[in-house]
Amino acid sequence: MKHIYTFPFTAIIGQESMKLCLILNAINQRIGGVLIRGEKGTAKSTSVRALSDLLPEIRVIDGCSYSCNPDKYEDLCKNCINLPRPFKVKNKQQKVITLPLNATEDRVAGGIDFNKAVKIGKRMFKPGVLADANRGILYVDEVNLLDDHIVDIILDAAASGENLIEREGISFHHPSRFILVGTMNPEEGDLRPQLLDRFGLCVEVISEKDPEARISMMELREDFDKSPVEFNDRFAAENNKITQRIESAQKMLPKVHLPKSLRLLISEICTTNNVAGHRADLIIEQAARAHAAWFQRLEVSVEDIQKVSQFVLLHRKREASPPPPTEPPPEMVDQDQDNSQTEDQNESQQQENQKEQQPASSSSDDQTDEIQPSEQESNEQESQTNQKNNALEEIFDVGETFKVKKISTPKDRIFRRGSGRRSRTRISQKQGRYVKSTCNNTKNGISPDIALDATLRAAAPYQIHRERNGLAVSLKPEDIQEKIREKRIGNFLLFVVDASGSMGARGRMAASKGAIMSLLLDAYQKRDKVAMLSFRKEDAFVNLPPTSSIELAANLLKEMPVGGRTPLSAGLARCYEMIRNYLLKEPAGRPIVLIITDGKSNVAIGNQKPIDEALLFAKRMGADERIQYIVIDTEQEGLVQFKIAEKLAIAAGAAYLKIDDLKAETLLSVIKGT
Repeated sequence: MKHIYTFPFTAIIGQESMKLCLILNAINQRIGGVLIRGEKGTAKSTSVRALSDLLPEIRVIDGCSYSCNPDKYEDLCKNCINLPRPFKVKNKQQKVITLPLNATEDRVAGGIDFNKAVKIGKRMFKPGVLADANRGILYVDEVNLLDDHIVDIILDAAASGENLIEREGISFHHPSRFILVGTMNPEEGDLRPQLLDRFGLCVEVISEKDPEARISMMELREDFDKSPVEFNDRFAAENNKITQRIESAQKMLPKVHLPKSLRLLISEICTTNNVAGHRADLIIEQAARAHAAWFQRLEVSVEDIQKVSQFVLLHRKREASPPPPTEPPPEMVDQDQDNSQTEDQNESQQQENQKEQQPASSSSDDQTDEIQPSEQESNEQESQTNQKNNALEEIFDVGETFKVKKISTPKDRIFRRGSGRRSRTRISQKQGRYVKSTCNNTKNGISPDIALDATLRAAAPYQIHRERNGLAVSLKPEDIQEKIREKRIGNFLLFVVDASGSMGARGRMAASKGAIMSLLLDAYQKRDKVAMLSFRKEDAFVNLPPTSSIELAANLLKEMPVGGRTPLSAGLARCYEMIRNYLLKEPAGRPIVLIITDGKSNVAIGNQKPIDEALLFAKRMGADERIQYIVIDTEQEGLVQFKIAEKLAIAAGAAYLKIDDLKAETLLSVIKGT
C-alpha cells in the first residue's frame, strides 16, 4: 500500500493555541477533547492529521479489534478477558480515525455482522468507528453539521470511555477511549449548548494576517507538494523532539501536584464567568496538570491555570445576570396618564419649546425610561422624543441590517411534510437523508421506502433455517424495515412588534426595524412563512397575515408607524389567537414567535396592573410546548434597567435576547437545544 504523507506538525505556521490544545489532549485524555472553531483554510484538519505522527506508539494485544491495553485489565474487551496469559503484545502507532459526515448509527457505534449472520445464523457484533478510534484520535470534521443523535453517541462514549450497543437484537460493550477533536465553521451553524459543553477545550482560529507569514505558508506547501518525503525528513527532528516531550509529560502527569489554594482559584474563575455546572472546574484542573507536565513542572502554577482556562471557558462562559434595580419597577402606568411634563428634571429652553408645540391634550406614552436624576441629560433627550412620538405617529427608517444567528426548533419524533431550509425534522415524504430505520409500520401493505440494508440485517440470522427456493436471501414481511428520513423545512415566524411611543426614543425603532429586516432576510433564505402584528395606543393590529411574501412583509415594516401607549397584553392575546388558528390548520407545525418590546406595558385589558397582566398572559402562552418564543428586549444600556422584557421571557419560557445578541458572531444558536 502506498504511504500517504501528512504535512508535518512543526511545519505549520502560527495557530499556537490550537496546537497547544491538541498537545494537552495528547498528554491527558481526561481533558475531554477539543473543539476547533474557525473559518475555512486555517489548517484545522491539517493540524489534527499531523498530530498522529507525534503521538508515541502504544502497546496493544495482538489481534484485538479494539487495540486493548494489555497493562489495564479493567479496560479489556470481552474477547481479551478470556485470552490466556501472558498476552501476545505488539506496538502500534496511534491512528486518526475520520468520521464520515453522513455516517449512520450502525457505522458509528457498530451493529450486526451481516456476513456471519448469513453463514452461521447468529447475531454477531461488527465494530464501528468508535471501536477503531479506541486509544487513538477520533476526528469529526464539520461536527456542527452532524445529526444530533450521532454526536450524542460519540460524546457519550468519549465521556464514559465505553461504547454500549443495544440494537438489532445485540447487547455489547467495548472500550472506547480516544482523543476527540471536532472542527467547525461557525458560519455554517452552531452546536447545541449541551453538546458544546461536552468538549473539554475550545479554540478559535483565524487566518494569518502577516504578509510574510502567508508567503512562508505558500512556499512550505509548494515544497511539500513537490516532494513529501524530503519535506517530512526536513522536519523529522523537530517532530521527534515533540514526541519525546509528549511521552515524558505523560509519564510525569500522575506526579503533578495541584495546591489547594489553586483549586480555590479555579472555582473563583468559573464562578466569575457564570459557568453552568462543575464540568469546567474539573477540566481546568486536568488541563492545568497537563500544561505543567508539558513544561516539565511537578506543581501546577497560576500561569498554568490562567493559560488553560481561556480554552475551557471560551464556549462555556455566560453573561452574568445584572443586579436588580435599586427600586422595583414603578407603577408608572397610572402616572403616565396625567402629568408627564411635571416629571422632567430640568426646565431647559429646548423642553419648554417642545411643550409649547405640543397640543394640550397630549399625554406621555411610556415614561418608564424617565426615572433617575443621575441619568438627567440622557433622559431629557428621551423625554422630548417620547413627547413628540406620543403627540403624533411617526415612521422611522429601517436601521442597520446584519446576518442573524441560527434560529431553529428542537428536533422531535413527529413526521412532517414541507420544504425549506430552517429546522431539521423527520419527513413523511420519500425525500431527505436516510438516518436510521424502523419496523414496517405501513398498514395494509409494505412501506414504499424500504431500508434494504436494515431489512437484510434483520433477515440474516434466519437464512440458515429458511428455504430459499433459489433466492439469494429469503425475506418475510416481519423482516421489512423502512427508512426514517430527515430534512430541513421552513417554519412559520410571527413577529409581534411593540410600536408604542417609547420605541421611538433613542433610535430604538430604527434598530428594531433593522433587526426585524435582518430576520426577514433570513426567513427568505430559509423559505419560511411569516406574519406580523403590532401593538400601540389601545389595541393590537394584524399588519400582515401568514404569507410567503417576504417582500410584502419588508414593505409593511418600512411603513409601520410608531406612537401612543403600550397595550402589551392586547398584543400577546392577538398573537396567541393567530398562532392557535395556525395550529388548527397545521397541527404538526412548529411556529416561532418573536416578540420585540421593552416590556413596559401601560394599558391593561382587564382590571389588573398592566405589567402583571402581561406576565400572566405570557405564562399561559408558554404552557403550549408546540410554540417556541423569543423575546427581543429593546431596552437600551445606560438607563436604569427594569428588565421587564426579561421577566416576560421567563414567564413564557422563551429565549431572551438583546438586539445585538441576534448577530451571527455571537456564540450560541437560538432556541435549538434551549
